[in-house]
Amino acid sequence: MTSTLVLLRHGQSTWNLENLFTGWYDADLTDQGRAEASAAGAALADAGVAPDLLHTSCQTRAIRTANLALDQMGRLWVPVRRSWRLNERHYGALEGMDKKETTEKYGKDQVFEWRRSYDIPPPALDLDDARHPRFDPRYAHLPIDILPAAECLADVVDRMLPYWFDSIIPDLQAGNTVLVVAHGNSLRALIKHLEGISDADIADVNLPTGVPIRFELGDDMRPATAMALTDRFLGDVEAAKAAAEAVARQAG
Repeated sequence: MTSTLVLLRHGQSTWNLENLFTGWYDADLTDQGRAEASAAGAALADAGVAPDLLHTSCQTRAIRTANLALDQMGRLWVPVRRSWRLNERHYGALEGMDKKETTEKYGKDQVFEWRRSYDIPPPALDLDDARHPRFDPRYAHLPIDILPAAECLADVVDRMLPYWFDSIIPDLQAGNTVLVVAHGNSLRALIKHLEGISDADIADVNLPTGVPIRFELGDDMRPATAMALTDRFLGDVEAAKAAAEAVARQAG
């Protein structure tokens, strides 16, 4: 017996288009992003994958992507669970900065370290910075000391895994096909866990926007079959590979 899990990074957002560090900023989808979301739904339908349950972050770009994908499949009715633990990585003081300009200012090595090192976060926001999530009503019920002011990928793994174990795994074990619509880094954190990817090698994993990634999981909730991540892509695989390569080039 296997369980079907599908991971989907949201479609292109307005700040993706502008090549800005987005993080917890609530950017919406572009026209291209909406088209990517609908195409993801078509790819799922073509592959015969029908989600029974949806998990998303609390961020608009993920929520809208999920709705468009499910609408394409005629499955807007599926139950939905949302959690801040699936939010994008918080980029701290880098949020809103242009990625290439940041590279020019701080140097390629420093920016790569902030973007892709496993355990080195970027500079943190001050507690009174208007960008701090404590000012967002979505997170008003959360203790301030668990809200991030900056995160490395290790931090995202730490806050995402409890949700994986406590909320998503039970849905899979109940026999549901589960769709998780989230973000580049929260999904990289989950893929790192699923595939047992090393702290160093996860830096080379890039996820394209709007491309469903299907996993068949065994009883141990690990992939039942070993394969390259790109072989799990649904839809136009070659276009998805090219999009993943473009993600790696964003910082110049």
